[in-house]
Amino acid sequence: MILYLDASALVKRYIQEKASQDVNAWIEAADMVVTGLITRVEVAAAIARAGRLQLITPDETLAALHQFRSDWESFHRLPITENTVVRGDTLAVEHNLMCYDATHLACALIWQETLGMPVTLASFDIHLIEAARGVQMAYLPS
Repeated sequence: MILYLDASALVKRYIQEKASQDVNAWIEAADMVVTGLITRVEVAAAIARAGRLQLITPDETLAALHQFRSDWESFHRLPITENTVVRGDTLAVEHNLMCYDATHLACALIWQETLGMPVTLASFDIHLIEAARGVQMAYLPS
């Protein structure tokens, strides 16, 4: 399985939440783990926010950020190109998606087309999952 993780899925690897075990299992089962470059900012911001809201301790915040930054190089990272932005524009309008959700779906679709193989999109955003379904892309959780 080629697994594309958006930030809502990837953050669960670093902050223990509902479905964290599922995300870890999907990553372990994947032949390739892919994400868009923008995910780095989104996940770091989500971890920092969890710390500010005292959902995790300051030590847990630092540890999560350190682990995420250490793991970052192990993910295949897709650039956000003009083609990605144009595709995201279309997806945002057609599927009523927010900016980053449309960008993630565009990245996953472009990667799937580039490889000529199915890509599974992992997200916990209901709108993004509905859009993935709408373009016949495999998704998790199913």
